[in-house]
Amino acid sequence: MSLTRRELLPVLLQNPRNLQPDVRFIPPDLKVPELSEGPPRPGFRVRLGGNVYHVLYLPEDWQPGSTYPLLVEYPGNAYGEGGRGMPEESNLGYGISGGRGFLWLCLPFVDPHLNQNASNWWGDAQATVDYCLRTVLSVCDEFGGDRSRVLLCGFSRGAIACNYIGLRNDSICRLWRAFICHSHYDGVRRWPHRDSDRDSALQRLRRLERRPQFISHEGSIEETRKYLESTKVAGDFTFHPLPYRNHTDAWILRPVFLRDTLRQWVRGVLA
Repeated sequence: MSLTRRELLPVLLQNPRNLQPDVRFIPPDLKVPELSEGPPRPGFRVRLGGNVYHVLYLPEDWQPGSTYPLLVEYPGNAYGEGGRGMPEESNLGYGISGGRGFLWLCLPFVDPHLNQNASNWWGDAQATVDYCLRTVLSVCDEFGGDRSRVLLCGFSRGAIACNYIGLRNDSICRLWRAFICHSHYDGVRRWPHRDSDRDSALQRLRRLERRPQFISHEGSIEETRKYLESTKVAGDFTFHPLPYRNHTDAWILRPVFLRDTLRQWVRGVLA
């Protein structure tokens, strides 16, 4: 995928010889709302829960009694530049929706022993699954989420979680209409956590049952494409490279071609 002229100009102005451009040179046109206190209300992003918590955004056009598709998102690991691996650091759902027409729920990975959100990897996978099931169904019941139009998305650790958590057992896998995985994918490589091997990942992948997945990665998507071909699992996979070097989900807040492509894909799977 090549850069559009609109994307390429600021890149060339900043670094004319860079063959892997930096997406940060493209000014954002969206800003995720600051975290707020108080009950959920249209246009606000609020933290809900105690030591273990999630973040919920009701769209600007939210109306009681109406129904909305629900974007459920998992964050990446804690990493440099201030990232703590917490739900409030997520960006994909807001960039996909532009703040309208979707409920956006950012979930934690649960560490029940420390009674807190896990900043790296899963905490306890079963506790994370249980929290997800309770919270998704509660949000649908209380705020008009359409249970037939729930999408799971994530960046980095969150992208791996789309299968590692989202397809972990027969109960949770039934929640999802489709999946959006940006930067990494369950089973492509071994990670320093339990059952990251390919045999375990394959068991999870077989629960997908042809539901659509949008799979992207900075630079190249070929490693994931080859892995999925090797599994022989028939799926509805859409692959798109992000033609920038950055390991980030903040590209979704910028007017890049991949955002338009992803939004069109989401409209298609929800139609």
